[in-house]
Amino acid sequence: MNITVIGTGYVGSVTGTCFAETGNHVVCVDIDEKKVAAFKKGTPPIYEPGLELLLERNLKQGRIDFTTDLASAVDHGEIIFLALPTPPGEDGSADLSYVLDVANKLGFLIKDYKVIVNKSTVPVGTAEKVHAAISANTNIDFDVVSNPEFLREGVAVDDFLKPDRVVIGVNSKKAEEKMRALYEPFVRQGNPIFVMDWRSAELTKYAANSYLATRISFMNEIANICEQVGANVDHIRMGMGSDSRIGKRFLFAGVGYGGSCFPKDVLALNRTSKQHGYNFNILDSVIDVNKNQRVRFIDKVKDYFNNELEGLKIGVWGLAFKPNTDDIREAPAVDVIREMLDGGAKVSAYDPEAIENVKAIYGDQVNFTTDPYEALDDADVLLIVTEWNVFRTPDFAEMAKRMKHKVVFDGRNLYKLEQMQQLGFYYNSIGRGVQNAGVEVDA
Repeated sequence: MNITVIGTGYVGSVTGTCFAETGNHVVCVDIDEKKVAAFKKGTPPIYEPGLELLLERNLKQGRIDFTTDLASAVDHGEIIFLALPTPPGEDGSADLSYVLDVANKLGFLIKDYKVIVNKSTVPVGTAEKVHAAISANTNIDFDVVSNPEFLREGVAVDDFLKPDRVVIGVNSKKAEEKMRALYEPFVRQGNPIFVMDWRSAELTKYAANSYLATRISFMNEIANICEQVGANVDHIRMGMGSDSRIGKRFLFAGVGYGGSCFPKDVLALNRTSKQHGYNFNILDSVIDVNKNQRVRFIDKVKDYFNNELEGLKIGVWGLAFKPNTDDIREAPAVDVIREMLDGGAKVSAYDPEAIENVKAIYGDQVNFTTDPYEALDDADVLLIVTEWNVFRTPDFAEMAKRMKHKVVFDGRNLYKLEQMQQLGFYYNSIGRGVQNAGVEVDA
């Protein structure tokens, strides 16, 4: 099939490249000339494992191209995907201006039947708005489809090529048949394609992400209780996760969720509920717990140093909101670093992929290192904020040699408590108590 993808952000670039990988001819369009030039060279401006390899292969085989010319891209595609940003507004509602602006333009540009697909995460009722915007400017027959993405950053290529499920919201049989044919190569092992109405499809994405966010916030609440009563959240997680009704995923306590999906989608669903006269009390709590979780982490560090951060050297491991991505949207590390700097501390930070993105925020206020151990030189404390694999089995002797004090605050629970005790570290993690090996710090 001939496919057009409008928008080359995270979702658009993965969507376009993976459709090309299954033999479709794809044109991706974006207004950002620099991004388009980078994609044409086979160097995507985002970090996503496996994406660059697939992009290079499909560029060489002529199955994917990138352009800034919207009209030619629209002519090319029989199915046109809208993979446009829907950032949260001040009240938490999704900003549809990018989606509706393109929809208005499509009405003037389509010359024959097209299937217009909302791939962006959009609130309930958006398909109707897109349909109305296009209809206002054309008499050509077309269909609108809601096809939410369920991609996890860091494994998005695998998620797209081997989806757990495909959700399609349609209002015509013709559009359904087109979409089924497009996705058939991805579900050959029997994973389902769920066909439903527009509004149900739109709400499915928000419901899924909000539920996963709820699990994270619930476990963070359990972790906070553990710290009060002397229990261990790891033991509780294993006991809960073994229940087949619950399952073991998204039960890890930490400094809270971040990224491009959970914060935005929870806020948007909560806002939609209020607009329809319903108070979604659980989501109110999920948002509050997540916001407070990083505050608790910061407060624990401040309390340890008696609220005297001035002149301290803080080492930070992990800047991205999760491993295997360079995405720092709503990343806890950004807030943690800000609080340390505001308190007068000096910060040295390392991350395998996200340094340039954080440098754009803090510039030379932070010392960014190319080696994790370099960030520990003469450090009073190490803060672990992202669970990259490179941090899971470090050289503890090298850490101890470089650090001024063997003090670790672990926001991702990477290490065993007994191990850190034996190694002589003060080790403060989430919901597991404190291992205090008698480390003294001049504060």
